[in-house]
Amino acid sequence: MAKQKSWREKLADAKDLPKVVPLTGKAGERWGAGTMAIPAPLDVDAIMRRVPTGRLITISEVRDRVAAQHEATVACPLTSGIFAWIAAHAAEEAAAEGEADVTPYWRTLKSGGELNPKYPGGIERQRERLEAEGHRVVPKGKRWVVADYEGRLAAGQAGE
Repeated sequence: MAKQKSWREKLADAKDLPKVVPLTGKAGERWGAGTMAIPAPLDVDAIMRRVPTGRLITISEVRDRVAAQHEATVACPLTSGIFAWIAAHAAEEAAAEGEADVTPYWRTLKSGGELNPKYPGGIERQRERLEAEGHRVVPKGKRWVVADYEGRLAAGQAGE
């Protein structure tokens, strides 16, 4: 039986990524014609890592930055979301082993400023970390969101 990979091993496993694939623009295709960037896990992690204390980013913005880096029309939403999740778990794994410089995954929100229940520790842990940095987290129906998150988004790091 093969040993299960650690989160950091999963983060480092590029699996022949990144790559840019053509979109056909056929009827029913969500994004139309153009190209789609499929990032490597470390591409997503690098964007998340650059969000400074007190600032935020949404996964949609992560995707926009991936697309810009690879000169593609769009970035794959599925792999971008999965790789953000892997980056979060890899950061917690590293922190548990005493590393201080970890990816601040809690600053990466879902669309609409929503907290991500799939991050380590769920909503409660992300909420604690965000509030410790001065953000106000409020309920919105059954979800939790950062109040006025739009005014705290990290600006212009796409080409860095």
